[in-house]
Amino acid sequence: ASLCHRDENGHVTTLVREDAVRPQALDTVTAIQQGGLATEILSGDRQTAVASVAATLKITRYFSQLLPTEKIQRLKGLAESGHKVLMIGDGLNDAPALATAHASLSPSTAADISQTTADAIFQGDALAPVVETLAVARACQRMALQNFAIAIGYNIMFVPLAMSGHVTPLLAAIAMSASSLAVTGNALRLRTRKVRL
Repeated sequence: ASLCHRDENGHVTTLVREDAVRPQALDTVTAIQQGGLATEILSGDRQTAVASVAATLKITRYFSQLLPTEKIQRLKGLAESGHKVLMIGDGLNDAPALATAHASLSPSTAADISQTTADAIFQGDALAPVVETLAVARACQRMALQNFAIAIGYNIMFVPLAMSGHVTPLLAAIAMSASSLAVTGNALRLRTRKVRL
């Protein structure tokens, strides 16, 4: 951003302020991209500033000088194309987009309205929690599918046996309890696993 001042003699002084890229931003973007996810920048800043940040972070798709309504339009367009968008923002004008996205994150240093609007807030300036959040979400999704498979497998095996009388009600109840224990045990593995995106 820049601010210009003209004195009484007509001399113009330009003050330029540059926002520094957050710590680990490049590592975070690289990890997200290597995880098979697309990245975009939606910004209200000047084209040159956004292009510079995009080049630093190796993000090929970026949009500059966007109004909050234009950010919303972009997010809605992505949603209509079948994408589930995670929006990460910290600015005052990011709040409407954070509310529109499928899911949203905001740092604890963000504007109050952005923090209020976001689905979750991460601490500090570093962006590593973003990768961790995505990795845990993917691991939870895999774990849920595994648990459905375990529960369905038990039901396919033991319900017909119980209905046909080949298994006593006590054994059927034990099998159902074992199914619940297997699902719970499988879910608990997530606490000890090192998750990766």
